[in-house]
Amino acid sequence: QARLVESGGGLVQAGGSLRLSCVDSGSSFSVSAMGWFRQAPGKEREFVAVISWSTYVTDYADSVKGRFTISRDNAKSTLYLQMNELQPEDTAVYYCARERSPFHYDYSPRNAADFSSWGQGTQVTVSS
Repeated sequence: QARLVESGGGLVQAGGSLRLSCVDSGSSFSVSAMGWFRQAPGKEREFVAVISWSTYVTDYADSVKGRFTISRDNAKSTLYLQMNELQPEDTAVYYCARERSPFHYDYSPRNAADFSSWGQGTQVTVSS
């Protein structure tokens, strides 16, 4: 079964940077929108960023816009999230996800229900 495996999380001081990666072992990565979500303790899972498969349209949560950058390498079936100027409120488990319906041209959903495959998550902790 296709798997999504995240890496790159860790402990960083406020103002620091981390780069998350997500490798997709499935066959539909290159034709699927891919997203990052996060869940902090006691909170709902929330949208962070998404990138379409076709023209690489991106969308971000307001809370990370200008600090985080989502990108993808279809040749490596890998999704990235570059996180700069990290703040304690960014502390969460970060999940990558693949959309439910491949070949959806220029599709960049924000709703978790539009994603059907999820990684196990990677912990990001930002100290003040």
